[in-house]
Amino acid sequence: MKKTVTQLADGRELIYYDAGDAETRGAFADQRPLEPVDTTSETRFDPVQGEWVAVAAHRQGRPYLPPTNSCPLCPSTPEWHSEIPAPDYEVVVFENRFPSLSGLPAEQDTLTGPLPHRAHVGGGRCEVVCFTSDHNATFASLDEARVLLVLEAWTDRTAELSALPGTRQVYCFENRGNEIGVTLTHPHGQVYAFPYLTPKTARAVDSAAAHRERTGRNLFDDVLAAERAGSRVVLENEEWTAFVPFAARWPYEVHLYPNRRVGDFTKLDDAQRSAFPSVYLELLGRFDRLFTGRSAPTPYIAAWHQAPVAPTGTRPELALHLELFTVLRTADKLKYLAGTESGMGAFMNDVSPERAAARLREVAG
Repeated sequence: MKKTVTQLADGRELIYYDAGDAETRGAFADQRPLEPVDTTSETRFDPVQGEWVAVAAHRQGRPYLPPTNSCPLCPSTPEWHSEIPAPDYEVVVFENRFPSLSGLPAEQDTLTGPLPHRAHVGGGRCEVVCFTSDHNATFASLDEARVLLVLEAWTDRTAELSALPGTRQVYCFENRGNEIGVTLTHPHGQVYAFPYLTPKTARAVDSAAAHRERTGRNLFDDVLAAERAGSRVVLENEEWTAFVPFAARWPYEVHLYPNRRVGDFTKLDDAQRSAFPSVYLELLGRFDRLFTGRSAPTPYIAAWHQAPVAPTGTRPELALHLELFTVLRTADKLKYLAGTESGMGAFMNDVSPERAAARLREVAG
């Protein structure tokens, strides 16, 4: 892999990732007259729920479904200067111009405001990951070599962002589809470096610690072993297993685990990396084949969970894994969050996990 680091006109970092030699990509300068990014994000602590909430009012002005000829994620042309100055690329990562989390380092012990209200300004980093220069592609349409390159980019960003002061958690994800709320249709994902543990990760830390105390074993190892012995496995190879979880919240939800537990992308070995593209592409392809009669690909969220950044003391306990789900329950019906789910966080699934797993096996490629 070749990595080329450069800057956009406003000083944001941009990184090209290429499978082969691409000496000239960094030679293309950003031609836009951009003002420096001015963010006003802060994080506020909810004392009742014990959770951090990011407040980023500057994001109201971000692009919303621009036409293809002015897509900010396509390569630049003489007629249109996008976020990517080069006329072509394989995989590219750049700092988001409209980040939910600002790039200023935040110290968790330096808080403003009187109790019970606590907040701090800045902290974290938000990046955009473009999987291909082809505006009309999807992740499922990529070849295995490109998926390996994306995996290399996720791994590199995990390593670099984990080393930034104040980073507690690195989150790689892809949102796809208007139903999800995606504002740019070009195939892309994002990487967030959080200055705090997200609610799901914080709960997982507590659950893993309680399971270790109770059984002496790792929670994620036990979950994977139980699922592999059950009826909800969707597909597997020597290194990875995909299954519908026992207590799935969404009508179609699949978790993908490496068969040997690792904490994050940087700890995957060569065998796990080599076996990843085929299983991931097949999994995404099955999601697209779930619903017949749809003119658009299945909307989904692909969320990669990684262990918190040290020094939390829990890094060996949490396992890298994917949680993939769609907001559709049928080809033309959305799974709207009901009052119990939005108001109380109490999910109620309309499709049994066993039936969802059977359906996902039926649509094998």
